[in-house]
Amino acid sequence: MKRVIWSVACVFALYGAGPVLASSAVAQETTARTPDKTIDKRIEQRVNADASLKNYHVKVSVDGDIATLTGTVATEAQKARAGSLANVKGVARVDNQIVVDPYAGTKGTTGRIEDKTKEGVEKTKEGAEEVGEKTKEGAEQVVDKTKKGLNKAGEEITDTWITGHVKERFMGVDVLKGSDIDVSTEKHVVTLKGTVASAAARTRARQLARTTKGVTRVVNHLTIAPK
Repeated sequence: MKRVIWSVACVFALYGAGPVLASSAVAQETTARTPDKTIDKRIEQRVNADASLKNYHVKVSVDGDIATLTGTVATEAQKARAGSLANVKGVARVDNQIVVDPYAGTKGTTGRIEDKTKEGVEKTKEGAEEVGEKTKEGAEQVVDKTKKGLNKAGEEITDTWITGHVKERFMGVDVLKGSDIDVSTEKHVVTLKGTVASAAARTRARQLARTTKGVTRVVNHLTIAPK
């Protein structure tokens, strides 16, 4: 009779302890598991602190015990480095989907800086040329106005008169031989159109027109068409 009672007591003890043991195991497992967001931040901090990866945007996403990496880097070594840094406690597997693009760095930052620097140099050069041109033109205007004032006593300087004198000045100039230049004048502003053989010829034509009596400004539309 004692044996029967003892057996029944053992059975109840086992069945009663079962749920307690199971609950304890679940609690321990829940306590040991690290939240996904915490792992995300830990991996991102490791990646951002790495000298070879801090200039690239690597995105980390953790689902369960799988860490997925996305983004773009410049080399395979950097991709492998990111995958290595993602192997932290709580991660069983790393799904490395990072794309390797050799131009990732230059396109993202360096390229823009180089482009802006080049653009700035070009603008500075262009500005200097424009200032030089305006200074030269201003000096020519002073001389031309003096000539214009002296000439008023003798004859009236009209647009037709200016056009004729500019054409005359072009005749016999070696650098302008073979050029096809059309000259027109409106309100003492001379416009040059047509073709010349070189940049020197274009400059010389403008200079001759600009220093003609009565001319206040020259619009140079001449194009270079080598023979």
